[in-house]
Amino acid sequence: MANKIQNFDTGEKDNSNIIHLDLDPKINIENKIYFKNLLNKIAGCSIEDLEDNLENLYHVDAELNGFHPVNEIKGIEEIKNKYLIPLKKAFPDLERRNNLVIGGAFRDKVFVSFVSHLTGTFSNEWLGVKPTNKTIYLRTCEAHQITNNKIIKSYTLIDTVDFIRQAGYWPINKSLGVEGMWPSPITGDGENNQNLDKELSLQSLNQDLTMQRSLNIKPETEPGLSKDQIREKLINHPQQDYWHPKMMWYGPSGIGTARGLDGFVDHHQLPFRLTFKDRDYWKIGHYIEIGDGNYSMTGGWHSIQCVHGSSDWLGYEPTHKKITMRVMDFYLHHEGLIRENWVPIDIAHILDQIGIDIFKLIHKK
Repeated sequence: MANKIQNFDTGEKDNSNIIHLDLDPKINIENKIYFKNLLNKIAGCSIEDLEDNLENLYHVDAELNGFHPVNEIKGIEEIKNKYLIPLKKAFPDLERRNNLVIGGAFRDKVFVSFVSHLTGTFSNEWLGVKPTNKTIYLRTCEAHQITNNKIIKSYTLIDTVDFIRQAGYWPINKSLGVEGMWPSPITGDGENNQNLDKELSLQSLNQDLTMQRSLNIKPETEPGLSKDQIREKLINHPQQDYWHPKMMWYGPSGIGTARGLDGFVDHHQLPFRLTFKDRDYWKIGHYIEIGDGNYSMTGGWHSIQCVHGSSDWLGYEPTHKKITMRVMDFYLHHEGLIRENWVPIDIAHILDQIGIDIFKLIHKK
């Protein structure tokens, strides 16, 4: 195995002449505060007040690339009727709790991104799931492209498997990692990061991208290796130079949370690599790559294209179907290394592509 990390462009392929923005950190802080407040209003307002708040937040032709089964929708009316009104009817006392708010510019686009929980009492049916009349924390991760103080394009992943889990169902195979709420960053500044250091932001992003490029080193494709031998190579993989000894990897429901490189390899990375030996992380590339002080974030729609080749990851017999993945990665860089990694993945969307409808399965339980 060649252990040298190659340097290549991980962003979306674009042959046009892009003018790369140099975003003033003070403007970035203003953006984060402004959009955090507007999104909080959207979550907390009544259905009657929703339209006015949406007009303040979204461009009239805004696009929302959402979680399955919302998927891709366009325009304020569709965002309101297909996403927000059903959500608000299900959770009449909805509010937003932000764990992490970061922003920045990637190429010619400006973003504000969030790891949050939409919290409320599950009072009415949502996505075909019966209400519990108990509190639900909807794990919500977003990247919003902004222009002229409005959102022009949103990427929104709500962890629907975790929602179903909290509602008392478990329609899929048991997670290898630990299920439960994602915590805020250990440093305590996730929601109110007031970074003014552009060099620090760049260092964080470069560390993030270098680690990600190392993932293109694939011992699982070497002929004749046992699973134990592949695991050993992943533990001693170039990635080890970037992860903190007390790293936390927060995966979506269905995968779960892992601690330390050993836990990450055992509970996600090794099964994932064995199932998707045939994969390309950057055939399409990231739509976002930003650094913001000690934080960074990347996302792809769809950044991973692969073939479902074994049952190791998620436990389903291989279909050999080509699938895509909706993925974001949020990182905390702490003590010189990557300390925490929040990883929303649209598991329901992946399962749907291999013929498993989790929303139908819950009615068979």
